[in-house]
Amino acid sequence: MVQKSKGRKIYRTMQGKQVDLDLLIKRNEHVPAVGNAKVNARGDELGPGGKIIRKREEVVQDYYQKNKPVADEVVLKQSKTQPIADDIAEMEQLDNETVPEKPSTSNKRTTSQKKQTWIEDSNGNFKPKDNK
Repeated sequence: MVQKSKGRKIYRTMQGKQVDLDLLIKRNEHVPAVGNAKVNARGDELGPGGKIIRKREEVVQDYYQKNKPVADEVVLKQSKTQPIADDIAEMEQLDNETVPEKPSTSNKRTTSQKKQTWIEDSNGNFKPKDNK
């Protein structure tokens, strides 16, 4: 298969210099990559001294042999015309469940909660006033 050339990647720097990235990539294809990946810029696996152990084509071929593509399958929606017996039993169980009543959340005071008045003593502390 013939690849289309996408055009050269030539960029102009801020200082007006032109940088050809395709040329840079081709020149540095066999230079070891920075880091601990032990590969060069092409993707070849490198051994001690920067020697090529496996070429990129072998690495890619091994990957695709191990990872088979998934076959395209058409999934059809299954319609449920009648509920399954387990579903019916579960629905009946939920219908028969008793729900506990919520406690009332009214803000009305009960008879034991009388409105207290507070007074300040000589130390500046507030104490409830005796309603006697």
